[in-house]
Amino acid sequence: MLQVNEAQDIINKRISNLHYPASPERLYEPIRYVLALGGKRIRPAFALLACNLFSEEIESAVEPAIGLEVFHNFTLLHDDIMDKADMRRGHQTAHKKWCDNVAILSGDAMQIDAYRHVAQAPQSKLKEILDLFSQTAIEVCEGQQFDMDFEHRNNVSLPEYIEMIRLKTAVLLACSLKMGALVGNANTTDASLLYEFGINLGLAFQLQDDFLDVYGDVEKFGKNIGGDILCNKKTFLLISAFNVADDSSRKELEKWLTIPDANPQEKIKAVTDIYNRLNIKQICQEEMDCYYQKALHALRSVSCPEQRKEVLQNYASRLMQRES
Repeated sequence: MLQVNEAQDIINKRISNLHYPASPERLYEPIRYVLALGGKRIRPAFALLACNLFSEEIESAVEPAIGLEVFHNFTLLHDDIMDKADMRRGHQTAHKKWCDNVAILSGDAMQIDAYRHVAQAPQSKLKEILDLFSQTAIEVCEGQQFDMDFEHRNNVSLPEYIEMIRLKTAVLLACSLKMGALVGNANTTDASLLYEFGINLGLAFQLQDDFLDVYGDVEKFGKNIGGDILCNKKTFLLISAFNVADDSSRKELEKWLTIPDANPQEKIKAVTDIYNRLNIKQICQEEMDCYYQKALHALRSVSCPEQRKEVLQNYASRLMQRES
């Protein structure tokens, strides 16, 4: 049985061996740069592990899995431009190292290249896999647009927020699992159950990001705590706080969201204190666990031996115990 580290090693080796033309340099060098920054390779690893649930022959899933990782990194490259982010994985973002226009065009090329890899799926599954990937790609764009729209709204509801993170984060994770299952010749029911597993795990994963930004250990989190608070980002914690706040807490929270040039550490402490007073930490933890349990229920329903599902279950558990 394929293990997580073995799947990640396969992906990393293939990515390191990807060949992009030398010219035009300013088109292809940012692609090489972005892919070399690494990452957890969660999505392609899930694709290979899902394939291995049903087949010992995983080679047919490798190229589609590479396509998923190239696509994921394309979305990060364009997200960084829209967010005006300076750093990604401890290095300059592509648009800062080059410029916005160069990064946009390199991202476009990455998206096209992602399709080229996915299209190397087995011929018998090709249409189904391309349809799945295309639907996922447009949904990721929808999620990003909702996220940008929320920046200009003060009345975002929890259902709207959950739908946004489903589209922006969870669907690509779910696509990875279903794509791997399809390559491994899983039946329709099992492929759909793995998609459901991915959706719920993806929701729990994103809620955990929201949680760690406030309650993570700065030494382990890898970036400063409170970034979402400082930019007034609509997160599960902030929306939940407004939902349960009394008039006094609501006014205090609104004050910190509107103070221009507030002292960063003072603002982070004040908003975190409000969250603590409103029990938001526990509310978020319970919501994370709810989606995580739904994910496990879907995985348990997949019709293959329990032993084969242990790798996926243990990997999901590790992701939910992460501190960065």
